[in-house]
This record gives sequence, C-alpha cells and structure tokens, in this order.
Amino acid sequence: QVQLVESGGGWVQAGGSLRLSCAASGRTVSRYAMGWFRRAPGKEREFVARILWGIGATYYADSVKGRFTISRDNAKNTVDLQMNSLKPEDTAVYYCAAAGGRFATPEDYNYWGQGTQVTVSS
Repeated sequence: QVQLVESGGGWVQAGGSLRLSCAASGRTVSRYAMGWFRRAPGKEREFVARILWGIGATYYADSVKGRFTISRDNAKNTVDLQMNSLKPEDTAVYYCAAAGGRFATPEDYNYWGQGTQVTVSS
C-alpha cells in the first residue's frame, strides 16, 4: 500500500509561484511513477505532470510546459511541483498520485492523496 500527502497549496496572484509537495510512503514498486493531476470546479480531472522515481524522466501537459517543473527526492520520498507564472485558469484542487507498472492514463494510478487547493487571482 501507498500513502500520499500533499501540501503547499494556497492563494497567489496571477504571475506568482507556488511549490507543492507530496510525501510518499509504502510499497516502492507501487509508486514507480508519480503524477500530479488537478480538478477545477465543474471540470474533468486533468493530467499535469508525472515523473519516474528511478530515472527521473518527466512528462508534462501542454498547458503547463515551460511553467511547471516536477521533481523528486528519492532519499526523502517526496515529489514536488514548482508552479511559476500562474494563471487564473490554474485554479484547481491538485492531487498527487502513484502508479506501478503502467502509468499512461489516470486509471493506472491506484493511489491518490487528499488534494490541496490552489487559487490564482487575476
């Protein structure tokens, strides 16, 4: 089993920055890949970024490329999401998630954190 806890959410004005953190614990093979997703009110869950624990390979949604950076600290078992140049449309609840051997779709992520609210004002 895997436990995930997000932190770092809050309020920021457009153009500002926030850094989210996800603390992971539990079975390592069940968190081969770590992803960040977000859900705005009335919207579907949206992929944001993911990283592979072992080699650090990253992948980003087009909407956040060049603005967000995902990283991990293997020793501390944490995954961070640095969010720069934030826009009002980035407002959402952000979730950390873990996947094992497959990580191509949201359904492949079997473990999820509780979420942390990010609000960006214009």
